[in-house]
Amino acid sequence: MRAAPFALAACLLAAPAFANDSTAELGAGGLAYVTTEAVQMKSEDLFISMDEVRVRYAFENVSDQDVTSLVAFPMPDIKGDVDFMESVPVDDPLNFLGFRTTVDGQPVEASVQQRVTSLGIDQTAYLTSLGIPLAPQNPATRAALDKLPPEKWEELIHLGLVAVDEFDQGQGWEKHLAPMWLLQTAYYWQQTFPAKKTLIVEHIYKPSVGMTSGVTFASPESRKEAFFQDYERKYCIDKAFLAATDKVMGQGSGSDYMMEHRLDYILTTAANWAGSISKFHLTVDKGAAANLVSFCGDGVKKTGPTTFELSADDYYPEKDLHILILARPETTP
Repeated sequence: MRAAPFALAACLLAAPAFANDSTAELGAGGLAYVTTEAVQMKSEDLFISMDEVRVRYAFENVSDQDVTSLVAFPMPDIKGDVDFMESVPVDDPLNFLGFRTTVDGQPVEASVQQRVTSLGIDQTAYLTSLGIPLAPQNPATRAALDKLPPEKWEELIHLGLVAVDEFDQGQGWEKHLAPMWLLQTAYYWQQTFPAKKTLIVEHIYKPSVGMTSGVTFASPESRKEAFFQDYERKYCIDKAFLAATDKVMGQGSGSDYMMEHRLDYILTTAANWAGSISKFHLTVDKGAAANLVSFCGDGVKKTGPTTFELSADDYYPEKDLHILILARPETTP
């Protein structure tokens, strides 16, 4: 399956305006596995929407012996910043995507590993020794940093772990520490694949949806800028999608307001499994019939008011999936 232009659109209804704002999406994907020729991914059925991601795998052990190996779900990395603007859908410092998985219908008790790095150096043990939570998006993390003595502030700044955040909320200038480290998280478990058997592995999680108020490429001038060329390649934006966008944006009377929503799914983790995916099926749900959606794919078919599907045999993922949805505020989850 090679990337090819695909865009679908529908007219939108009027909606009130939102304040300008932007958050960045975090790309998540499927299961990672230590490569073995014994276990093959016979099928992958993937459903993606702004509300949830669902994946159903069929793994077959084609060998004459049971195979036990480590299976992991790599969560997207989270990078701290003074102005943290990444979309984190679940308020849980460990399971911030609400990840759940089952094997043949039975829930899996997965372990979690988190690592913090700064300037390429693992600083997990150091932060833990100071009693600092590892999740940079967690308000408790900033609160714990602020309680550290001044000499620790200087030490953390020197290590590249934090930056000073200065602001005035009406009571004079305040100084706080903002986490700047990179958090890496993975859920994992030991899985036995019985000889000559097929296991059904399913997982579900809430996606990180990047959002921008308004449409960044609404004007003719914006479409001449370098960022839009990146958009065109990443989301396979074509003339039909732009024409549909222009039609809605030109309706006037306050009805021309839309918001960008961006979803990333890391398909290339499937390359860790032996061979190609015998049967691959993708469903993208744009959320509302009035929304506009654009993404890359070959042989995509509209199967419902909001759903679009593609299927491929002997699929070997070479690129990740990027989805752009333009929606009214009232159609946003």
